[in-house]
Amino acid sequence: MAAAPRPDLLDRLAVQTAIRDGAQLLRRLRTIEHADGPWLETGGRRLLSFCSNDYLGLAQHPQLIAALKRVADDEGVGSTSAHLICGHRAEHAALEEALAAWTGRERALLFSTGYMANLGVLQALLARGDLCVQDKLNHACLLDGAQLAGAALKRYPHADVAAAARQLAGNGEAGALLATDGVFSMDGDSAPLRELAALCAHQGATFMVDDAHGLGVLGERGAGSVSAAGLAQREVPVLMATLGKALGCAGAFVAGPAVLIDGLVQFARPYVYTTAMPPALAAAALAAVRLAQAEDWRRQKLALLIARFRHGAAQLGLALSASTSAIQPLLLGDARAALDAARALEQQGLLVTAIRPPTVPAGRARLRLTLSAAHEESHVDRLLGALENLRLPAAGG
Repeated sequence: MAAAPRPDLLDRLAVQTAIRDGAQLLRRLRTIEHADGPWLETGGRRLLSFCSNDYLGLAQHPQLIAALKRVADDEGVGSTSAHLICGHRAEHAALEEALAAWTGRERALLFSTGYMANLGVLQALLARGDLCVQDKLNHACLLDGAQLAGAALKRYPHADVAAAARQLAGNGEAGALLATDGVFSMDGDSAPLRELAALCAHQGATFMVDDAHGLGVLGERGAGSVSAAGLAQREVPVLMATLGKALGCAGAFVAGPAVLIDGLVQFARPYVYTTAMPPALAAAALAAVRLAQAEDWRRQKLALLIARFRHGAAQLGLALSASTSAIQPLLLGDARAALDAARALEQQGLLVTAIRPPTVPAGRARLRLTLSAAHEESHVDRLLGALENLRLPAAGG
């Protein structure tokens, strides 16, 4: 009897893409031709953006640009190698030292992206038979990292410390790690870090925080959500954060005790087998770190803009989530409604992203509005006026 023909993988992928398209869930690329602070030019139009993660408005800062140009002139563009061969330059070392000092950790280690950092940490720390407990709304790379490591992955309802405790208590003999976002990328709220840290201490679990959206914005001198919660390296031994959001650059780092960093250098495959970030980019990120620490007015301005937006949205009866961060999701529920709202805002000169499943749970589609210190009060007022024009359903309506 002849064997059944193998499925054509490209045909199968095409079918899956068509299904997503039919459900109004297809993702599409948009090319930005020019950026000028919060203003973006695309398709021949100039739009006011409320979808960038440039929370402190540093991405086009003259000091970052000057640092990048200076090192590019001296050292060229690419690092030409992995860190462990000949790619680790003086600029990388200086940035790692600054990041460790800023976050109150012994050491820090650079990665090319946040996704790679989380994959590397979880793959290095966890083994088959270990337990990894995570918030259901964690970023995809934390979930992927646990699965890559082969650990048993258990996900607790969002911010539910009691549920996390039950999951950790299930297998007291296995090595255990609890991982959470510090600030959740789609909802904008903060994790109950103090309670989770106490739980990990009680259960003997290692605590890891992904602070991609907290670093630079929260805590004393912008040291992040872990700092804002009053937690130190002892309570949170594994800290990951990115350089491409509040710091306006690209890349990521992991910070913690020397034993963690030494181990990652040996066993984190995304670190060992990847070309190091360009040294000029590391120099720009170091300039951003210094500005983020010194210029507290950026955080103060951002906080005022967030408060202005939330006050105005409340007056309009809009269904915002309980977020006090720069991420302000406007929940619309239906994917079609989110797409229609984003298109209507674009017609009014505003660029806002519709976030739909599978990025968020079914029935939780939204506009993900983000604010920046680069915005002005008049920009926020323009956004509120445009939202009022949409005549969206009131919260609870």
